[in-house]
Amino acid sequence: EESDGNSLRKLKHDKTKGVLEIQDVQKEDEGSYECIAGNTRGRNTARGQLFVYDKKIQNAFLSVYDSLFWECKAKGKPSPSYSWLKSGQPLMSEERIHIENGTLIIAVLNMSDSGLYQCVAENKYDTIYASAELRVIAAVHDFSKNSVKKKSVFQVGGELTIGCKPSASPRALIKWTKDLEVLRQSKR
Repeated sequence: EESDGNSLRKLKHDKTKGVLEIQDVQKEDEGSYECIAGNTRGRNTARGQLFVYDKKIQNAFLSVYDSLFWECKAKGKPSPSYSWLKSGQPLMSEERIHIENGTLIIAVLNMSDSGLYQCVAENKYDTIYASAELRVIAAVHDFSKNSVKKKSVFQVGGELTIGCKPSASPRALIKWTKDLEVLRQSKR
Protein backbone atom coordinates (compact mmCIF):
# COMPACT_ATOMS: atom_id res chain seq x y z
CA GLU A 1 0.00 0.00 0.00
CA GLU A 2 1.45 3.36 -1.04
CA SER A 3 0.56 6.89 -0.07
CA ASP A 4 0.88 9.31 -2.99
CA GLY A 5 0.25 12.89 -1.83
CA ASN A 6 -3.30 13.03 -0.50
CA SER A 7 -4.50 9.91 -2.30
CA LEU A 8 -4.10 6.44 -0.86
CA ARG A 9 -3.49 3.87 -3.61
CA LYS A 10 -3.36 0.10 -3.39
CA LEU A 11 -0.90 -2.29 -5.02
CA LYS A 12 -1.68 -5.99 -4.54
CA HIS A 13 1.00 -8.55 -5.25
CA ASP A 14 0.25 -12.27 -5.11
CA LYS A 15 3.66 -14.00 -5.09
CA THR A 16 2.32 -17.51 -5.63
CA LYS A 17 0.02 -16.70 -8.62
CA GLY A 18 2.27 -14.12 -10.28
CA VAL A 19 -0.41 -11.41 -10.24
CA LEU A 20 0.15 -7.69 -9.68
CA GLU A 21 -3.06 -5.70 -9.24
CA ILE A 22 -3.05 -1.88 -9.40
CA GLN A 23 -6.26 -0.20 -8.30
CA ASP A 24 -7.26 3.25 -9.57
CA VAL A 25 -4.70 3.34 -12.39
CA GLN A 26 -3.10 6.77 -12.96
CA LYS A 27 -0.96 8.16 -15.78
CA GLU A 28 2.19 7.81 -13.68
CA ASP A 29 1.59 4.01 -13.54
CA GLU A 30 2.25 3.81 -17.27
CA GLY A 31 5.45 1.98 -18.21
CA SER A 32 7.18 -1.37 -18.54
CA TYR A 33 6.70 -4.02 -15.85
CA GLU A 34 8.77 -7.16 -15.28
CA CYS A 35 7.76 -10.36 -13.58
CA ILE A 36 10.76 -12.39 -12.43
CA ALA A 37 10.06 -16.03 -11.50
CA GLY A 38 12.75 -18.16 -9.90
CA ASN A 39 13.33 -21.47 -8.17
CA THR A 40 16.28 -23.79 -7.52
CA ARG A 41 16.51 -24.58 -11.26
CA GLY A 42 16.88 -20.97 -12.39
CA ARG A 43 14.88 -17.86 -13.14
CA ASN A 44 12.82 -16.43 -15.97
CA THR A 45 11.61 -12.91 -16.79
CA ALA A 46 8.37 -11.77 -18.49
CA ARG A 47 7.86 -8.14 -19.56
CA GLY A 48 4.62 -6.25 -20.07
CA GLN A 49 3.64 -2.70 -21.01
CA LEU A 50 0.80 -0.96 -19.21
CA PHE A 51 -0.79 1.91 -21.08
CA VAL A 52 -3.60 4.32 -20.27
CA TYR A 53 -5.94 6.66 -22.15
CA ASP A 54 -4.87 10.27 -22.79
CA LYS A 55 -8.28 11.14 -24.26
CA LYS A 56 -11.45 9.27 -23.34
CA ILE A 57 -14.89 9.50 -24.91
CA GLN A 58 -17.71 11.11 -22.90
CA ASN A 59 -21.47 10.54 -22.98
CA ALA A 60 -23.16 12.61 -25.71
CA PHE A 61 -26.78 13.80 -25.99
CA LEU A 62 -27.37 15.17 -29.50
CA SER A 63 -30.29 15.98 -31.79
CA VAL A 64 -31.28 14.29 -35.01
CA TYR A 65 -29.25 15.74 -37.94
CA ASP A 66 -26.38 16.80 -35.62
CA SER A 67 -22.91 15.29 -36.10
CA LEU A 68 -20.90 13.28 -33.56
CA PHE A 69 -17.12 13.63 -33.13
CA TRP A 70 -15.41 11.35 -30.62
CA GLU A 71 -11.67 10.92 -30.19
CA CYS A 72 -9.78 8.54 -27.94
CA LYS A 73 -6.01 8.34 -27.64
CA ALA A 74 -3.93 5.93 -25.58
CA LYS A 75 -0.22 5.79 -24.73
CA GLY A 76 1.76 2.61 -25.02
CA LYS A 77 4.76 0.87 -26.55
CA PRO A 78 4.34 -0.31 -29.22
CA SER A 79 1.76 2.32 -30.24
CA PRO A 80 -1.77 0.94 -29.96
CA SER A 81 -4.19 0.29 -32.80
CA TYR A 82 -7.83 1.32 -32.40
CA SER A 83 -11.21 -0.18 -33.15
CA TRP A 84 -14.81 0.75 -32.25
CA LEU A 85 -17.75 -1.25 -30.98
CA LYS A 86 -21.44 -0.35 -30.83
CA SER A 87 -23.48 -2.49 -28.41
CA GLY A 88 -20.59 -4.97 -28.43
CA GLN A 89 -20.53 -5.32 -32.24
CA PRO A 90 -17.65 -4.07 -34.45
CA LEU A 91 -18.33 -0.69 -36.06
CA MET A 92 -17.03 -0.07 -39.58
CA SER A 93 -16.67 3.00 -41.79
CA GLU A 94 -19.60 3.45 -44.16
CA GLU A 95 -21.60 6.24 -45.81
CA ARG A 96 -22.26 8.34 -42.66
CA ILE A 97 -19.61 6.79 -40.38
CA HIS A 98 -15.91 7.66 -40.60
CA ILE A 99 -13.36 5.81 -38.41
CA GLU A 100 -9.67 6.64 -38.43
CA ASN A 101 -6.85 6.49 -35.85
CA GLY A 102 -9.00 6.55 -32.73
CA THR A 103 -11.56 9.06 -34.06
CA LEU A 104 -15.20 8.31 -34.76
CA ILE A 105 -17.31 10.74 -36.80
CA ILE A 106 -20.99 10.14 -37.54
CA ALA A 107 -22.50 12.72 -39.87
CA VAL A 108 -26.24 13.47 -39.88
CA LEU A 109 -27.27 11.46 -36.82
CA ASN A 110 -30.52 9.54 -36.72
CA MET A 111 -32.38 7.87 -33.87
CA SER A 112 -30.90 4.42 -34.64
CA ASP A 113 -27.39 5.72 -33.84
CA SER A 114 -28.28 5.79 -30.11
CA GLY A 115 -26.45 3.17 -28.07
CA LEU A 116 -23.38 2.24 -26.03
CA TYR A 117 -20.07 2.72 -27.86
CA GLN A 118 -16.59 1.52 -26.95
CA CYS A 119 -13.20 2.61 -28.19
CA VAL A 120 -10.75 -0.30 -28.03
CA ALA A 121 -7.00 0.42 -27.90
CA GLU A 122 -4.66 -2.54 -28.11
CA ASN A 123 -1.06 -3.53 -28.61
CA LYS A 124 0.62 -6.92 -28.17
CA TYR A 125 0.74 -6.49 -24.39
CA ASP A 126 -2.63 -5.04 -23.48
CA THR A 127 -6.18 -4.15 -24.54
CA ILE A 128 -8.11 -1.33 -22.87
CA TYR A 129 -11.66 -0.05 -23.37
CA ALA A 130 -13.27 3.38 -23.05
CA SER A 131 -17.09 3.43 -23.03
CA ALA A 132 -19.68 6.16 -23.57
CA GLU A 133 -23.38 6.42 -24.40
CA LEU A 134 -24.74 8.29 -27.40
CA ARG A 135 -28.36 9.36 -27.09
CA VAL A 136 -29.97 10.91 -30.17
CA ILE A 137 -33.12 12.86 -29.40
CA ALA A 138 -35.86 14.43 -31.52
CA ALA A 139 -36.30 17.94 -30.10
CA VAL A 140 -39.65 19.72 -30.00
CA HIS A 141 -40.21 22.96 -31.93
CA ASP A 142 -38.85 25.99 -30.10
CA PHE A 143 -39.84 29.51 -31.17
CA SER A 144 -38.12 31.22 -28.22
CA LYS A 145 -34.98 32.28 -30.14
CA ASN A 146 -36.73 33.27 -33.39
CA SER A 147 -40.24 34.37 -32.55
CA VAL A 148 -42.56 36.04 -35.08
CA LYS A 149 -43.19 39.73 -34.34
CA LYS A 150 -46.67 40.11 -32.90
CA LYS A 151 -47.43 43.44 -34.63
CA SER A 152 -45.97 45.04 -37.73
CA VAL A 153 -47.14 48.35 -39.21
CA PHE A 154 -46.36 48.93 -42.90
CA GLN A 155 -47.55 51.48 -45.42
CA VAL A 156 -49.84 50.27 -48.21
CA GLY A 157 -47.84 49.23 -51.26
CA GLY A 158 -44.73 48.54 -49.19
CA GLU A 159 -42.98 45.19 -48.81
CA LEU A 160 -43.27 43.06 -45.69
CA THR A 161 -40.96 40.20 -44.68
CA ILE A 162 -41.80 38.07 -41.65
CA GLY A 163 -39.21 35.53 -40.47
CA CYS A 164 -40.13 32.23 -38.85
CA LYS A 165 -37.20 29.93 -37.97
CA PRO A 166 -38.07 27.61 -35.09
CA SER A 167 -35.40 25.33 -33.61
CA ALA A 168 -36.60 21.81 -34.30
CA SER A 169 -35.13 18.36 -34.74
CA PRO A 170 -36.05 16.73 -37.11
CA ARG A 171 -36.41 19.87 -39.23
CA ALA A 172 -39.91 21.32 -39.09
CA LEU A 173 -42.24 21.77 -42.07
CA ILE A 174 -43.53 25.35 -41.95
CA LYS A 175 -47.05 26.42 -42.92
CA TRP A 176 -48.38 30.01 -42.95
CA THR A 177 -51.98 30.99 -42.20
CA LYS A 178 -53.82 34.34 -42.32
CA ASP A 179 -56.94 34.60 -40.17
CA LEU A 180 -56.82 30.79 -39.81
CA GLU A 181 -56.78 30.23 -43.60
CA VAL A 182 -53.71 28.61 -45.16
CA LEU A 183 -51.70 31.01 -47.37
CA ARG A 184 -50.72 29.72 -50.79
CA GLN A 185 -47.85 30.83 -53.04
CA SER A 186 -48.82 33.63 -55.44
CA LYS A 187 -47.24 36.49 -57.41
CA ARG A 188 -47.34 38.59 -54.24
